[in-house]
Amino acid sequence: MSRPMPRPAARSGTLVIGGYTPDTDGSGPGLTVAGMDADGRLAELASTAASGPSFVIAHPRLPLLYAVLERDAGGVAVFEDEPDGPRPVIELPSGGSHPCHLALDPEAAWLVVANYGDGTVGAFRLAPDGLPEPEPLLFRHEGRGPDPERQAGPHAHQAVFGPDGVLHVTDLGADLVRRFLPGMRPHPDGPVRLTAGSGPRHLVHHQDHWYVTGELDGCVTVYDGGWREVGRVPASGGGGGERDYPSHIAVSPDGRHIYVGNRGPDTVTAFEVDGPRLTLVAETDAGGSWPRHFAVDGDRLYVANQRSDNVAVLTLKDGIPQPTGETLHVGTPSCVLPL
Repeated sequence: MSRPMPRPAARSGTLVIGGYTPDTDGSGPGLTVAGMDADGRLAELASTAASGPSFVIAHPRLPLLYAVLERDAGGVAVFEDEPDGPRPVIELPSGGSHPCHLALDPEAAWLVVANYGDGTVGAFRLAPDGLPEPEPLLFRHEGRGPDPERQAGPHAHQAVFGPDGVLHVTDLGADLVRRFLPGMRPHPDGPVRLTAGSGPRHLVHHQDHWYVTGELDGCVTVYDGGWREVGRVPASGGGGGERDYPSHIAVSPDGRHIYVGNRGPDTVTAFEVDGPRLTLVAETDAGGSWPRHFAVDGDRLYVANQRSDNVAVLTLKDGIPQPTGETLHVGTPSCVLPL
């Protein structure tokens, strides 16, 4: 690709599904493209081989997809989004091990990768054609938490750019949110220290607050703009009594609800949100086992159920997820990206 081309018009109802492959302890093909068939049901349209593309994002203006390759020798892959399926363009080392998340800054000038295995944050400068420079800036970290099995070292889990362009990276292993100013400059105030043993996984910004899922404490914790804790609720209301490992968190399109995926109970909870206050209003079956990620697209919520090898389709009625019984078989899915 020698010059940028505009991203084509959105294909309503089209999804790109990433997941684990046989070489990364899964059973998926790599990237799966799905869309609506003549009966309005989700069906596979195409697939592209890749090694453990566990998380996928799209360039906002160019027909490009970026995926982490979640393996010991971590990688990042770029694909051209074509009608007959993603076409591999380039593959590069991620700068760390087992990368599990990546993000683009608001100007699409930086591609940031969270390497879970060793906690390294890698940042690639992007050329005007959307392709990354071969050598990323690397930020290596140290730290640990009180859980000897899950927090023996740093584990970068998610990269999110805030409304001010500041990058926030959760560190599940060290109970931190690491921050970087625009241009990938470490924040002068250092990282934010969260509750010991909480294991921060994913976070979202809404109504001048940050909402963080704790994979290890099973809670959603609310922080104000100065990162002072102002609220905390269990991510699940019970869900059968099993221990909950919250996964993804997202805000509804109208801003009235926050959704959380719960592994163990295998549910999606809907909270009514009012600044620091979260009120659980519904908890819905995820349509499968181990809901690792989900995505909202219009009046649908798609759930990647890693252990039951399916993507479940839920509908949203007045913002509340409702089961439909519809699923698409995909081996060990871990990410759903609506286009």
